[in-house]
Amino acid sequence: MNPAPIALFVYARPEHTRSVIEGLATNPMFGDSDLWVFSDAPKDNRDSEAVESVRSLIKQVRGPRRLEVVEQSENLGLSRSIIDGVSRLCGTYGKCIVLEDDIVPTPYFLEYVNEALELYKDDEQVMSIGCYSFSDGRALPDTFFLRVPDCWGWAVWARSWRFFEEDGQKLLYELDRLDLKQEIDFGGVYPYYRMLEDHANGLNDSWAVRWYAATLLRNGLVLYPGMSVTDNVGFDNTGTHTGSHRGKPPNTLAHRSIPVVDIPVEVSELGTEVWRNVMRNMQPNLVEGLFASMREKLGRLRRHARARTTGSPN
Repeated sequence: MNPAPIALFVYARPEHTRSVIEGLATNPMFGDSDLWVFSDAPKDNRDSEAVESVRSLIKQVRGPRRLEVVEQSENLGLSRSIIDGVSRLCGTYGKCIVLEDDIVPTPYFLEYVNEALELYKDDEQVMSIGCYSFSDGRALPDTFFLRVPDCWGWAVWARSWRFFEEDGQKLLYELDRLDLKQEIDFGGVYPYYRMLEDHANGLNDSWAVRWYAATLLRNGLVLYPGMSVTDNVGFDNTGTHTGSHRGKPPNTLAHRSIPVVDIPVEVSELGTEVWRNVMRNMQPNLVEGLFASMREKLGRLRRHARARTTGSPN
C-alpha cells in the first residue's frame, strides 16, 4: 500500500502545530508518508511573529519520507488554503489526507485512513474518510457510514474531490430543487442549510459546508471509525471558528487499531442516532456561538474595508 500524502494546514499557533507533529510521529506509517505543510501568510503584522515561529518549527520536522513546506506570500485564509492545497495534492497523487494545526492524530490515525482509502478507492458512493466520531456513550461499530463529511481529520480521492463546488448559491439552488433542506440539516438538528446561506451572503467562508452540500447532492457517504483517531485541541479560543466557551463535542479516542473491513455501503442507523443526539445537545452553545463569531469576524472585515476607504481607524 502506497500511503497517501498528508496535507497539514498551519497558521500562527506553534504549540498546537507541535502537538500535531508529535501525534503524527507516533504513527508507524509516518516514515513512509509524504508531508506537505501549507503555511498561510500573516493577516497583519500582529501575527507575523507567530507565523514565523510556526515556519521555523516546521522546517525542523524529522520523520516523514518527504517534507514539503509551502509558504504563502499573501494571506489566503483557511478556506482558500484548504481548497487549493487539497486540489493540488489530489491532482498530483490522486488522494490526500488532511489535518489542520489543531487536529492531533492518535497512533492509529494513518493506518486507519490509508486502509480506508485503499479499500474504497473504486467505490464512487464513498466520497471521503472521516476520523473524528461523536459519542454519546453508546458503543459504535468499528466503522460505519454517514452522509455528513468530517473536517477534523479526513481524507479524500481526486475522483470525489472533483465534485467540490465553490459556488454556494448554486449549491443552495440544487438543494432546494431536490428538497434536501431537512436532509442537510441532519434531520433538523443542526443548521447546515443556514450556514450555507450565510456563506452565500458573505457571512462566512466555510469550505466544509460546501463540501457537505456537494457530497449530499452526489448521494455520497463518508466512512467513520467507531472511536476517533483524531482529537480537536483547538477549543481554546485560538482558532477561526472555535472557542473555549462553546465546548468540544464529545468523542471517545481510539485505544487500539481500527479494523477496516468491507461493510455494506449504507447509512448507519445507530451512527445517525448517536450523532443527532450529540448535535441536538450541543446546538444551543456551539452552533449559535459559531454563527456569532462568524458575524463578528465579518463586521471586523467590513470596518477594516471602510477604514481603508476613508482613512478612519474605526
